[in-house]
Amino acid sequence: MFGKLRPVMGAIWAAPARALVKAGVHPNAMTILGTVGVVCGALFFFPQRGSMLFWGVMVITFFVVTDMLDGTMARLSGKVSRLGSFLDSTLDRVADAAIFGALVWAFRVEDPATALAALACLTIGSFVPYARAKAESLGVSASVGIAERSDRLVIGLTATGLVGLGLPLWVLTWTLAVLALLAAVTVVQRTMAVMKANSVDRAIPHIAEAGGSR
Repeated sequence: MFGKLRPVMGAIWAAPARALVKAGVHPNAMTILGTVGVVCGALFFFPQRGSMLFWGVMVITFFVVTDMLDGTMARLSGKVSRLGSFLDSTLDRVADAAIFGALVWAFRVEDPATALAALACLTIGSFVPYARAKAESLGVSASVGIAERSDRLVIGLTATGLVGLGLPLWVLTWTLAVLALLAAVTVVQRTMAVMKANSVDRAIPHIAEAGGSR
């Protein structure tokens, strides 16, 4: 849902992105800076719980916005590269791990149910981009899904911030649980996209993996 707003966001970030490019800032530097900011914000604020949840969300949101500039900067500067794409995707996983991992740590004693829901978001959510990447490596477009990363991130951070402002903790617990469920549905949807493509085009290679899972 929120992923469809990327063209609009790209237009909004055009001016600051152009200024950063003119200043000589490399798009990859913005990617790394945004991720470092998200990780530090999550790991410092979230474990303190209470109102610090809200301030953590504010810091994370700032650096998520900063990280969103990198794509626009790359297009404006003509520095779109495989390395940039790799960093963007990989560091997104790092940011997600920091956000949901910090919530797991924050509530592991006080409220194990919330910690478990956050852990479910982290683990199941990691399958969503993997399913798409694996499908695309087989020549199948699998960008479908009820809840992309941006959707889960915005909803999860909103619930966290509201709890930091005083809403009961169960709001966050159930939000995280629903997000984990939506992530699982998204994985199923992408799996079905591959199954549908495979039934139509038998030329899609079947790769047998020996031994354990990767």
